[in-house]
Amino acid sequence: MPKVGVLLSGCGVFDGAEIHESVLTLLALNQRGAEAVCCAPNIEQAAVVDHRTQQPAAEKRNVLTEAARIARGEIRDVADVTAAELDALVIPGGFGAAKNLCNFADAGPECTVQLSTKRLIADMLEARKPVGAICIAPALLARVAEHSNVSATVTIGDDPATARAIEHMGCVHRKCAVTDIVADAAHHVVTTPAYMLGKGPAEVFEGIRKLVDKVLEMI
Repeated sequence: MPKVGVLLSGCGVFDGAEIHESVLTLLALNQRGAEAVCCAPNIEQAAVVDHRTQQPAAEKRNVLTEAARIARGEIRDVADVTAAELDALVIPGGFGAAKNLCNFADAGPECTVQLSTKRLIADMLEARKPVGAICIAPALLARVAEHSNVSATVTIGDDPATARAIEHMGCVHRKCAVTDIVADAAHHVVTTPAYMLGKGPAEVFEGIRKLVDKVLEMI
């Protein structure tokens, strides 16, 4: 049974992991008979948003604690997860990927990556183990890839500004439909736009399903 890490960034599109993308990833992995290892950094969220009003909330939340909601409590601190124990890694999107796992939302291509997150992704790339990135997560992946001297081909859909930022970090961006993927066989990287383009879970799942299939095929 393949063992696939699912790196979460909280719970909720505006300040954590995108819930649909995360759950659909877990569904696709389960359908293929893979074991999902959910993980997240044990850090404070960069910000908290009231998802009803989409306005900032005056409170603090922990990324690992919030991500545990999606994982039904079965979750590990990413600091304790190693590339050696995984066959592949998938990173759902949501603003948490660009705010909690790194600060791309504020700093763009000059962003810094949370240390435990950077270590796990870099180790996966160095070991040439498949990494899948969904929605905005390819921007995070591109920053780690830059420091690892990996010039992977990725997609976030067709947003020009984000595509330019990704290419500034040394990766190649390719336009892609929500129901499709971009697979870089040379670097064992697979990406899909999901809610960067998607209007609903059905079409988003089509891209995520293909991503999971390709990631598992690359193992």
